[in-house]
Amino acid sequence: MCGRVALVSPPNRLARLLQATLASGLDDEVRPSWNVGPQQRLFAVSQRDGVRVLDVYRWGLLPSWAKDPAIANRLFNARAETVAEKPSFRSAFAKRPCAIAIDGFYEWDHREGHHRQPHYFTRVDGEPLVVAGLYERWGPDDEPVATCTIITTSPGPDMDGIHDRMPVILELRDVEPWLDVVGHDADERLLLLGPAQRATLTHHAVGSAVGSVHNDGPSLIEPVDAPPLF
Repeated sequence: MCGRVALVSPPNRLARLLQATLASGLDDEVRPSWNVGPQQRLFAVSQRDGVRVLDVYRWGLLPSWAKDPAIANRLFNARAETVAEKPSFRSAFAKRPCAIAIDGFYEWDHREGHHRQPHYFTRVDGEPLVVAGLYERWGPDDEPVATCTIITTSPGPDMDGIHDRMPVILELRDVEPWLDVVGHDADERLLLLGPAQRATLTHHAVGSAVGSVHNDGPSLIEPVDAPPLF
C-alpha cells in the first residue's frame, strides 16, 4: 500500500524532469507538502494529442461510471497484478495511464517483532520519484474532476522487508512506453509494473507525526532512531 507521499518539488521542476509542458493555470506558486494523503493533490503527466502535459489530479480514482464519489476513498492504489482486469481500473489502464511525480513516500514497518515505525523512501540519486499511475475524469463535461491512483507491486530489495507492497517506480526510459497506449500493447506495459531494482531507493525511520495528515512540514522527514525490538 502507498498512502502517504511527500510532494515538495515545484511543478516546473517536475515538468522538466518528465519533458512535459505545464497545464494552463499551473505555476510554481504551489505550496509544498511533506504529508500528502488520499483525496489531496498530486501532479501527474499524461499524453494529450501526443504531447506530455503535467497537471493536477486528486488522489483517489473515480471511474467514469461511478455513481458515488466516495468510491475514490478505496481506489487510491491499484495492484499491478490485477490492474488490467479489475473493473475499477481496466479502462484507465487501457486508455489513461499517467506518470505521477513525487519526492518520496512513507511506509510503516510491518515486520514481525518490530514497532509499526514509519519509514521515508526516496531515490538514491536524489531525483524525484516517478511512479506509475492511472487517471480518470469524472462528472459533467464542462466541469470534470481529474483523479488518479498509484499502482503498487510486490516489494523490491530496497524495501528491506518493511512492507509487502511498494509503488511501481518508473525509470525515465520507461515513461514513454508506459504512457503510449497506441505504440505499446498491454503485455509490454504490464512488464513495466514490477518492483524497483536494487539500489534505486534509500530509506530511514521518521517520527509518528506523519500518521496524521493534519501535520506537515520538513521536520516530518527528519531521521529518528528506530525503537528497539519488542
